[in-house]
Amino acid sequence: MYIHPDSAAVLEFMRRSGRPPFETLTPEQARATYIAARHALQPSMPAVAEVRELAAPGPAGEIAMRLFRGGGTRPSDQLPVLVYFHGGGWVVGNLDTHEVPCAWIANFAECAVVSVDYRLAPDCKFPAAFEDAFAATKWVAANGTTLGVDPSRVAVGGDSAGGNLAAAVAIAARDGSGPELGFQLLIYPAVDFTWGGAPEKELTTGVPVTTGGLDYFRDHYLNGVADRSDWRASPMLAESHAGLPPAYVMAAGVDPILSEGRAYASKLEQAGVPVTYRLVEGQLHGFVTMGKFIGVAESEVALAALQLKARLL
Repeated sequence: MYIHPDSAAVLEFMRRSGRPPFETLTPEQARATYIAARHALQPSMPAVAEVRELAAPGPAGEIAMRLFRGGGTRPSDQLPVLVYFHGGGWVVGNLDTHEVPCAWIANFAECAVVSVDYRLAPDCKFPAAFEDAFAATKWVAANGTTLGVDPSRVAVGGDSAGGNLAAAVAIAARDGSGPELGFQLLIYPAVDFTWGGAPEKELTTGVPVTTGGLDYFRDHYLNGVADRSDWRASPMLAESHAGLPPAYVMAAGVDPILSEGRAYASKLEQAGVPVTYRLVEGQLHGFVTMGKFIGVAESEVALAALQLKARLL
């Protein structure tokens, strides 16, 4: 398996730092480890026109959110908006761990990005994260004018577990209980808990997320085996994918869920959904939050953001 030198440098940094595998940690330890790694691996946040803290009512209390307005935009502009869900296996991550890619997207797409701090497992198991993600999306669309965004130009997106949530929210919105969405931006998304047998599933050591790590996150997130086939957890298994918004699906070449993203892009395409699939060879799962080491992190986010911009014009 080809590993780009930048990703190899990340792996060496992880080895030297002695970061333990996620599956050996408690959720609290995993969260602290993940936050520390993001600080070490990400560059400084780029300047944007505005950063604002928000809160939306959710099914179990307030949902914290953070709004980014792209550099060069004016306060009076009703901007298109991407509702973004961070990665982290539904167990780790927060608004701070993903502020850099959110700011990049806002700047390159000249849009607003609203990042959502959904409830984490195992404190709040499935479908809590999905419920928060969907509630936040509906709230942003309903309050667009107040937020300075255009409620007719709303998209969803996320990376890894966040890509899973974005895909599920797109399905729920299509089925009549949410806003009309113009785009879905899925960065190395996890979309099928029943998936198995792909060669990359054998990534068992030496990478940020191993097959053991996948099991760890799955078992913390889901209540049991039955949840794996629920489309809200496994968007690949939805009864239909017709009528979903256009999608940009980015995959990383060194990733135990590489095949899931590729298969989901194919599933959408077969259903008549416009799809752009982008495989970034040699890069690790999580690379867009490793921009201090990964030279293409920013440029790959820029490519995705330009697709978003074109779709929401």
